Amino acid sequence: MTQTPHNAPANHHADEPPSPVSLAQAFWFWLKLGFISFGGPAGQISILHQELVEQRRWISERRFLHALNYCMVLPGPEAQQLVTYIGWLMHKRWGGVVAGALFVLPSLLILIGLSWIYLAFGELPLVAGLFYGIKPAVTAIVVQAAHRIGSRALKNNFLIAIAAASFVAIFALNVPFPIIVVVAALVGLIGGRMSPASFSASGGHASTQASFGPALIDDDTPTPLHALFTWKRLMKVLLIGAALWTLPMALLVMQHGWDHTLTQMSWFFTKSALLTFGGAYAVLPYVYQGAVEHFGWVTATQMMDGLALGETTPGPLIMVVAFVGFVGGYVKAVLGPDSLFLAGALAATLVTWFTFLPSFVFILAGGPFVESTHNDLKFTAPLTAITAAVVGVILNLALFFGYHTLWPHGLGEALDVPSALIAVGAAIALFKYKRNVMHVIGACGILGVLIKLWL
Repeated sequence: MTQTPHNAPANHHADEPPSPVSLAQAFWFWLKLGFISFGGPAGQISILHQELVEQRRWISERRFLHALNYCMVLPGPEAQQLVTYIGWLMHKRWGGVVAGALFVLPSLLILIGLSWIYLAFGELPLVAGLFYGIKPAVTAIVVQAAHRIGSRALKNNFLIAIAAASFVAIFALNVPFPIIVVVAALVGLIGGRMSPASFSASGGHASTQASFGPALIDDDTPTPLHALFTWKRLMKVLLIGAALWTLPMALLVMQHGWDHTLTQMSWFFTKSALLTFGGAYAVLPYVYQGAVEHFGWVTATQMMDGLALGETTPGPLIMVVAFVGFVGGYVKAVLGPDSLFLAGALAATLVTWFTFLPSFVFILAGGPFVESTHNDLKFTAPLTAITAAVVGVILNLALFFGYHTLWPHGLGEALDVPSALIAVGAAIALFKYKRNVMHVIGACGILGVLIKLWL
């Protein structure tokens, strides 16, 4: 008989699966999740595991990890895709849409409000102080992300060399991120054939799987009929996905033209959605190159402030794109000078739509392939190489934030000592004392306010 761990919920019988869950019941859970999903992908996946596997037992450990492995090899936010996958598996296509949408919607609404406050009241000492303290903390957080991913991904000298080459390419040569991804994939493809052991990946999950009692979707639960692969279902999903992308894009082109800010934002973030291997930290340099250097939608300082907001709000970290969209639409006055808030809100919504639409298509189209086998999916050699390259890209991002935070007026000017002390303190809290990211950000924000008010 299955042993129930000591931390299993007392109100569940260990030898009986939970009661069936309706879509309405799931709706309220997914909505709550959208408001509490802090901590980036690692924290969000941990919350999902605790809620869905350990406490509610909607899905077994093995099926959960199987779905996660698939989401990890896709471009896009893996936590949001995992939510979409489980929602789809439980309640068909609309279950996936509802789960995935509610994971993003609260974050979008919160960021629209915070972005407006930032632009309208950003010069106030309280708001300026908060950002002054948070930005050095974000620098330390990005360094921690590079270390965390690097310690897991760089298992041998081949992968370390790929990471180093990636860093040099983007830092010194300013090579666009998409090219780095393509080259890394080719290196992995060739290297995987020449030296398979060097490019094999472990998947990054625990090999031992706990049991928390019978689940609604258990290890031996047959794949539901809606999750079985048929060419008809695949074509239907692809056609609907294509229509949902084409119709708004066509309306934008007809209404505003191809070169309009809203149209270019929609096209740019469609491309970025397909390049987010390695998560938000990996794609941020690409977003920076486009949004700051090429299009001028936001300044470098605003981009850093946007990441600070993204770190402190629920939802996927890649939701920083909503901030970029809002600021760009607001500053560019895309709906005229009398509708600045509406312009920002519309741009943020469009950017979010085109960023996340591919994730839904990937899950609803690819899910049946995944459900056709319950064997663990392995990372391929190209994806292993891409992950290694991502480490170099994230390291570059950390240096970028550090440079603009600690030397705000350029390297030739004096070091911003208070910012440097906050960054060091945040790094110590994260690395040595393993403090929660939200706690670190909150403490640094308070320090920033005190410094701005008293110094």
